[in-house]
Amino acid sequence: MSKPQLIVFDTTLRDGEQSPGASMTREEKIRIAKVLEKMRVDVIEAGFPMASQGDFEAVQAVARTVKESTVAGLCRATFADIDRCGEAVRDAVSGRIHTFIATSPIHMKMKLRMEPDAVVEAAVAAVRRARQWTDDVEFSAEDAGRSELDFLCRIVEAVIDAGARTINIPDTVGYNLPEQFAATIRALRERVPNADKAVFSVHCHNDLGLAVANSLAAVLAGARQVECTVNGLGERAGNASLEEIVMAVRTRQDVFPCDTRIDTTQIVSASRLVSGITGFPVQPNKAIVGANAFAHESGIHQDGVLKHRETYEIMRAEDVGWSANRMVLGKHSGRNAFKTRMEELGIAFASDAELNTAFTRFKELADKKHEIFDEDLQALVTEASLEAGNDRVRLLYLKTASETGQTPDAEVTLAIDGAERQARARGDGPVDAAFKAIESLLATGAELKLYSVNAITGGTDAQGEVTVRVEKAGRIVNGQGADTDIVIASAKAYVNALGKILQPVERAHPQFNDAQYGDV
Repeated sequence: MSKPQLIVFDTTLRDGEQSPGASMTREEKIRIAKVLEKMRVDVIEAGFPMASQGDFEAVQAVARTVKESTVAGLCRATFADIDRCGEAVRDAVSGRIHTFIATSPIHMKMKLRMEPDAVVEAAVAAVRRARQWTDDVEFSAEDAGRSELDFLCRIVEAVIDAGARTINIPDTVGYNLPEQFAATIRALRERVPNADKAVFSVHCHNDLGLAVANSLAAVLAGARQVECTVNGLGERAGNASLEEIVMAVRTRQDVFPCDTRIDTTQIVSASRLVSGITGFPVQPNKAIVGANAFAHESGIHQDGVLKHRETYEIMRAEDVGWSANRMVLGKHSGRNAFKTRMEELGIAFASDAELNTAFTRFKELADKKHEIFDEDLQALVTEASLEAGNDRVRLLYLKTASETGQTPDAEVTLAIDGAERQARARGDGPVDAAFKAIESLLATGAELKLYSVNAITGGTDAQGEVTVRVEKAGRIVNGQGADTDIVIASAKAYVNALGKILQPVERAHPQFNDAQYGDV
């Protein structure tokens, strides 16, 4: 790379996971981390180790798995948090401790209840403690976008002196405008005496739809690390989108004085994987990774593209992975072809038994539809992991009846804690009837908040991927299911969601129980 490097810090596994219902298992985090590593992401923030034992174990597992990327854990500026984070990333080939404390007047007064001097002392002590674990320490000034510039300069100088080598300036609540945010970065780099000893980073939220714009403005002002997520996943309106930042910098090399080392051909694959695991579909008109991102319906546009692609396309679809690796499998495909394609998608099997189980599922799907695409394979593995993580409830049988002028009904059989139980119910449609029958057996009392259907591929034989979101007592979970029969896919998704509701909470989000937890 001839230009200076722009470091890509991906926080899909930490900040992205804080979207309501997007919680990931340890195995799912490892799958995503492997794809991010293959994409050549520089830093993978794997979670918040102090949040729960489950999150600690997930960060530790990612740290032990990833070899080519730095693995970071997030922690508050307390010794207990820092030591827990240090333990979690200790086994990484390259580990980073990312510690933070709030710096805006409203956060210091209303949340921390600390005076500015005490905040600086806590930040310095935290960085020094983190340096006992690793030389790679990042400090974030939470809510920097609403902090006073003089105080920011003071605390940044202090933590750099203490040993922080990355300084992150977050727009935590998505409040800034591009010119304003760029001015903050520029002022910090000019006014902080030891600014040359650290890499300046930005972490922008999308509350006003400006996360990517603010991030890019900061890069032009001298920031050399951008924190982002795949598909812009994140709480509230989300985070800066990795794919948009990377492709903006790559496409406009006439403007940007730096470039990333990202393998952009892996972008679409990563987008699909994250969407499948979290159950958050990608909108068709989403930049870079949306289904319509490179589609042209206007006659004028079609004519122009046919004559010369660059008349209406500023990027090539294949550069971000749209037409790459499109080997189509079918029912005549062998085990080796299946295994090879799965490995190319970043999916490895722990044992021959696991491979055989997945291959059997693949054959069953191939009997239902003529061609199996990458999206089908991703959905197959995601569904298998969902079933493996839900050992209390399984869908065994579903029969629905729906005809004009008649009230639809559904008959369902579930395996609940190993025992078969049946129920029948009527509803406004076959899906509603199936849901009522399932709930009558499980009696969770959960409220359905979202029902979403997404076609995994094109064609009338395409698998339907269903996402449902349910809530009970403030706890929100997603459930997913995929099948060529949309009613069956819906029932699978609902069973998956209610099965999660029935399980005890093992992993809480950082903000779940403690008001002192924050977010950068």
